[in-house]
Amino acid sequence: MAESTNPRETLWHLVNGIHFAMITYRHADGSLRACPMTMANRGGQEERVHFYFLLSRDSDLARCVANDGHIQISFADPGADSYVSVSSYASLSEDRVLKETLWNTAAKAWFTDGVEDVNLAVLVAPVTSAEYWDAQDNKLVQLYRKAKAAVTGEESVGTGEHQTLRL
Repeated sequence: MAESTNPRETLWHLVNGIHFAMITYRHADGSLRACPMTMANRGGQEERVHFYFLLSRDSDLARCVANDGHIQISFADPGADSYVSVSSYASLSEDRVLKETLWNTAAKAWFTDGVEDVNLAVLVAPVTSAEYWDAQDNKLVQLYRKAKAAVTGEESVGTGEHQTLRL
């Protein structure tokens, strides 16, 4: 990925096209759990502050978020060697307009009555902080730099961009 002077734009560029995320949440018993979710954000959405997920109101994730909204969202694109971790204090929304905006035909497999499905809710996850790792060089160049650092004892440099954002 080309260098960006705007880390927020870089964050959204990195997750664009990654449709699946792992959401980690705190279960009622105190343990951490994670589940895969499909991101409902559309590429053309101008607002780049929230992640959205369509989910079942009676799912474990929805029940737990209703009690403790702290979640972690992880995205990975191993082919591009880019990784994103997002912290959020999420909430559930029943907003019909939001459901209609985010609705897609793939969601019909889980919610057969469409946006009218009584079990459909939207997980709204505002980005409170994020961290990303983006290796801009190909794997061969990265391997060379790491091998050189191991032989010379010098620090491996130029292996990619790492940023932490507080929003």
